[in-house]
Amino acid sequence: MEDHGKEIVLEAMLQRDNMRAAWQAVRGNKGAAGVDGMTIGQTEAHLKLHWPVVKQKLLAGEYRPAAVRCVQIPKPSGGTRTLGIPAVQDRLIQQGMLQVLSDALDGTMSNHSYGFRPGRSAHDAIEAARGFVAAGKTWVVDIDLKNFFDQVNHDRLMTMLGRHVRDKRVLRLVGSYLRAPMRQEDGTQAARTRGTPQGGPLSPLLANIYLDPLDKELERREIAFVRYADDIALFAGSERSAHRMLESIRQWLRRELGLEVNDDKSGCGPSEKTQLLGLRLHREGHVSVAPKAVGKFKARVRELLDVRRQGTLQELRESWRTYVDGWWNYFRIADWRCEVQKLSGWARRHMRKLFWQRWHDARGRHNALKRLGVSQRGLKVVWSSRGAWRMAIHPVIRKALSTARLAAAGLYMPWDSARP
Repeated sequence: MEDHGKEIVLEAMLQRDNMRAAWQAVRGNKGAAGVDGMTIGQTEAHLKLHWPVVKQKLLAGEYRPAAVRCVQIPKPSGGTRTLGIPAVQDRLIQQGMLQVLSDALDGTMSNHSYGFRPGRSAHDAIEAARGFVAAGKTWVVDIDLKNFFDQVNHDRLMTMLGRHVRDKRVLRLVGSYLRAPMRQEDGTQAARTRGTPQGGPLSPLLANIYLDPLDKELERREIAFVRYADDIALFAGSERSAHRMLESIRQWLRRELGLEVNDDKSGCGPSEKTQLLGLRLHREGHVSVAPKAVGKFKARVRELLDVRRQGTLQELRESWRTYVDGWWNYFRIADWRCEVQKLSGWARRHMRKLFWQRWHDARGRHNALKRLGVSQRGLKVVWSSRGAWRMAIHPVIRKALSTARLAAAGLYMPWDSARP
């Protein structure tokens, strides 16, 4: 790795324009308060008065980060993931560091690494993987690192960073963020000697630095691969070669980086039976949405269209638009869309079910359907004893809440032609 250490100094990180850009990024990302309870607005007011003092402490090497607030969020597959939420002020400082470090170090990193790097995206990783499969490397080695963000060895990471950074103040500051204690919900704090918890701006870059030796090793072995943060996929031309790669890299990771491979989530398989970043790669070079991603979509739609959720139709519309537009913006790279098209009718049935439930009773349903232009004869459906799910496919309800009418109300599918 080429040494860029002389270019990275604390003064560059604290330069006015850099910190102003960092503040814009932190404010744009919004996010919750840290252990000090200070919101973004409160932190902004505080820094207008006290930033000169904070800056002087940073330059003198006397600054000490606040503890990191521990938050447990549920995983779609079960269990929880630990997030570490720094105070807003610390997020600002980390963001300022990130901008300078990323600019200086990105050119040293592998072209096969795509996660959290400027000018690169998950779609770029998928396109590269599609090329490997189309070239005949149709066996995929999926490597899942066990609790990666919790297992990063601080000494190893600081040694790697020290190859690029000569300013000891920068290294000490990074080290202090790595060691900042984690405060649990009950107020207890635990010291940290390993890991770089997800939640702070610096964590993705530090993860890339830590895994860069793996990228270089795979390049040295001339293995086709893509890496997006800790999502790693190797591509082989045969099943035998794929299994050999998995075992060899498993041993290398344990020996060189002190990382364990999660056997339950790692393995080898034909590309059309595995998934990468929520997508499935087919031998012909086509891409489809992976079944697990379809399942996550359905779970989220059920939440959004649950009658127990409070809110107006306008709020429902905004929530729906935000979710489906974001989902489709990512998954539209799929050119095989059969499973996506099937989601349209399924989701609209959930919408009609929701309206039926929100109309509450026979009188409410009668009035709502009458406003929607249902004939007197059709209005008899309001007395039906069928459940809401069955009523959602009743011809009268489907006509009253047609695809076009739902789309006009903002409840559309971005991949369909019927949208406002």
